[in-house]
Amino acid sequence: MRRRSERGILMLTAAFFVMFTVLVLNYYRLAQEREHVRAAEDSAFITINAGDTQGTIFDRNFVPLTNAESAVVAVAVPSAVTLDELYDYAEDKSDLRAKYTAGRPFAFRCVRRGLDSAGLTFFEVPVRCGSNMPAPHVVGYLSEGRGAAGIEYAYDRILRGGNMENSVTYSTDGFGNVLIGAGKDVIRSTKQKTGAVTTIDSRIQRICERAGRDIDKGAIVVTDVKTGEILALASFPRFSADDIGAALTDERSPLIDRALYSYSVGSAFKLVTACEGLNEGLGGYVYDCTGSIDVSGQLFRCHKYDGHGVQTMSEAMTNSCNTYFIALSQLLDTKRYRSLAAELGFGREIYLCAGMTASAGVLPTEEELLVPAELANFSFGQGRLTATPLQVNALTCAIASGGELPLLTIMRGITVDGETVGNLKPPRRSRVMTEETAAQLRKMMIEAVYLNDSSKARPRYIRVGAKTSTAQTGRYGDDGEELCHAWITGFFPSSSPTYAVTVLVEDGGYGNDAAAPIFAEIADGIINEKAAP
Repeated sequence: MRRRSERGILMLTAAFFVMFTVLVLNYYRLAQEREHVRAAEDSAFITINAGDTQGTIFDRNFVPLTNAESAVVAVAVPSAVTLDELYDYAEDKSDLRAKYTAGRPFAFRCVRRGLDSAGLTFFEVPVRCGSNMPAPHVVGYLSEGRGAAGIEYAYDRILRGGNMENSVTYSTDGFGNVLIGAGKDVIRSTKQKTGAVTTIDSRIQRICERAGRDIDKGAIVVTDVKTGEILALASFPRFSADDIGAALTDERSPLIDRALYSYSVGSAFKLVTACEGLNEGLGGYVYDCTGSIDVSGQLFRCHKYDGHGVQTMSEAMTNSCNTYFIALSQLLDTKRYRSLAAELGFGREIYLCAGMTASAGVLPTEEELLVPAELANFSFGQGRLTATPLQVNALTCAIASGGELPLLTIMRGITVDGETVGNLKPPRRSRVMTEETAAQLRKMMIEAVYLNDSSKARPRYIRVGAKTSTAQTGRYGDDGEELCHAWITGFFPSSSPTYAVTVLVEDGGYGNDAAAPIFAEIADGIINEKAAP
């Protein structure tokens, strides 16, 4: 009896255990089913970025200086497209395979564009700096995604503000799987239509960069003589905005914009001395150059050691006779002379945009010019005087335009559509010499090219006016020869000046040898470009 009772209890216990187990399993199954339902109902999204589009830096004709080239980028969903389909497009096939195997949507660079599908979306994303971007010193460069120099810096907020995103957004289930049937939301940025518009003419810029290809260090500036708009600004050596590290280790310091840097000027400054001579009624002054001149016991030599003989002002300009201009300076009112130089922009900074300001250079004080030797040096652009290529170019503009000095500019304004510029400002000019004086100086510059049998500044297709310089630096090379900066500044066409061109070859030697041929090539290049249909 007792055994039968114990057996019953055991059977009842086992029955209860089985029933409890079944209940637990059913509860777990129902819980899992509810979790699956909740996950399926709780849909999410995944967004894949295909690259950002920044605003564009344009030339004056809305030709892109940045964003001129584009890359094809595709976004793929592995569950909706095969690896074989993607191979035909991929730029890096090994990278493609690794991304595809991960099983998540991804972006990859393509060699060409294809047709969009449910699982594949193509974008053309602008490349910031193309393979041969012109005017790198004007454009500038980025650091950690922000503008660090040039217009990239000055207009950083405009170029990188607003919606720059190129992306695809997919719906996903609770496990992150893309719901292909739910479609996709594609965003294609139009940011490249907005940006900053410069005064640069990319065609003229490329002509200058090509003409200056052999300049180791130096600068070229081309401006519109009437408006002062900078049509080209080239500094050498160039640098690549995609490889700033290489520029930082280059001993020639390519990141320096040499058009904004001040140098000894040399004989181009004789134009200022001649201008003041004309202002004071000394245009007919004649001097007999014997090869040297004594100034308060200090002997100054002309570059022609046996002298040029009797020289008029125009002949002295053609022959670049130092002693003539030293003698002329001794007859000038020193206060008026220096004041004219200041009115012509020497000793004054030129502001182009934030982060781009040309050096003021050095304009000797009136007290310093009371020292006879300092005044003598000043008369032919030596001594303490230094100036930038922009300042020398502005002087040329004043002469070429009939006596009005323009304010040099490099920015036209902002565009929101890549076709129009808002808030255009009229050119600013100030009269610094009479039209008659400007005409006489233009005549001297034309004769300096065409009455000088050795001049290398003559283009083939256009007549010009120009003045060369060979500026002493007080530094010497390994061969013991003094290093000199080679300059030329001029205008063309001679009959109705439109362009002012200034070339500096740092430590280049003689202006007629190093700078003049570059000037002639630029003049021919611009005239041919403008004549092309």
